[in-house]
Amino acid sequence: MADKNTKKAKRAVRRRRRVRGKVFGTAECPRLTVAKSLNNIFVQIIDDEEGRTLIGTASNAKDIKTELKDDMSKVDVAKLVGQAIARKAKEQGIETVVFDRNMYLFHGRIKAVAEGAREGGLKF
Repeated sequence: MADKNTKKAKRAVRRRRRVRGKVFGTAECPRLTVAKSLNNIFVQIIDDEEGRTLIGTASNAKDIKTELKDDMSKVDVAKLVGQAIARKAKEQGIETVVFDRNMYLFHGRIKAVAEGAREGGLKF
């Protein structure tokens, strides 16, 4: 069983490296990266030249929790997080970003974050 999980983890690392090899954020066009756990979704806007996070939010952040409703699915919450990160980026003057899906497929919650950020006014 451990061998199966080791292979799975190695494939995930290869996918992550493949995506990150093609995506690089600058000061003018930073990287919007997405990570997820079983219950939450985390989004950051990163400037890779300086190696620092400009903005970050998550589904368990205080400002997001106030907007959540009981009947929302994980995909709806992810879309809300995407809209929140776009709103914060606009406040700091960030218009365009490069989307980093990490090791995940562009599907489900990852796609919902991207759609929410686009609706919020970010350009990919």
